[in-house]
Amino acid sequence: MPEKLDDKLVIAISSRALFNLDESHQVFESQGLQAYSDYQVAHEDQPLEPGEAFPLVHKLLGINQLLGGEQQVEVVLLSRNSADTGLRVFNSIEHYHLDISRAAFCGGESPWRYINAFGCHLFLSSEADDVRNALDCGVAAATLISGTRQDTGNEQLRFAFDGDAVVFSDEAERVYKSEGLEAFSASEKAAAHQPLAGGPFKPFLAALHRLQQAFPATEAPIRTALVTARSAPAHERVIRTLRAWNIRIDESIFLGGLNKTEFLRAYQADVFFDDQQTHCESASPHIATGHVPHGVANS
Repeated sequence: MPEKLDDKLVIAISSRALFNLDESHQVFESQGLQAYSDYQVAHEDQPLEPGEAFPLVHKLLGINQLLGGEQQVEVVLLSRNSADTGLRVFNSIEHYHLDISRAAFCGGESPWRYINAFGCHLFLSSEADDVRNALDCGVAAATLISGTRQDTGNEQLRFAFDGDAVVFSDEAERVYKSEGLEAFSASEKAAAHQPLAGGPFKPFLAALHRLQQAFPATEAPIRTALVTARSAPAHERVIRTLRAWNIRIDESIFLGGLNKTEFLRAYQADVFFDDQQTHCESASPHIATGHVPHGVANS
């Protein structure tokens, strides 16, 4: 019987997010496709350097070992390379002993169309158009914008999420954008007992929550944090929404407009997801950061 990925946490990642392909991409930009292909074939036995998402992937795959080898996390490679030029990528996967066996090499075409077929909960890429298409398909997706690879040195995998337009819909943010902070606060206070609609990352957060349940609460290899510009009285609706969804967030940080970067560093986030480009640019020199091009801020 064919294997199904329905009961696993499935992460799709582009080859340029997993490995540093800057040098070969420069060959493509300056000399064209044939030169790029020749370059990759000539260097296919030379392992690529880890990319910005490498530490995240390494920790994700390590969770299977903590489960006694039970494959509850699957990482799928989605690449614009052809299988021929992608051989270097697979050789690099083998070099670093990454348990990645499934891939789609799309020969220059966008790979996002395979996201639902693989049953992915999250797609990470350096191609913004692919990310937008994935979001349109209902899959959590982010454009990785960090300039350098980050490794916190913490064995626990720590996710940080913005709230509105990421975990939650952008319904409240639309009020803030159109009517201002005072109207936003009044609206959220009045709707405190009405759960927010889910944003693009709700299913991914739920999948993380299910995986956390396989471990005692004090031993879970995954930790989650909500890092939001909200403050009282707009906090109550967030808390009640997560309660209504039956999803646990380990830490909730209500900043009331303070800069998020120092709090993300203190939390030791492995990756941070936010819809606001300015927040992403501030955090990215310090934390692997994914821009979520969704909601009114990206209209």
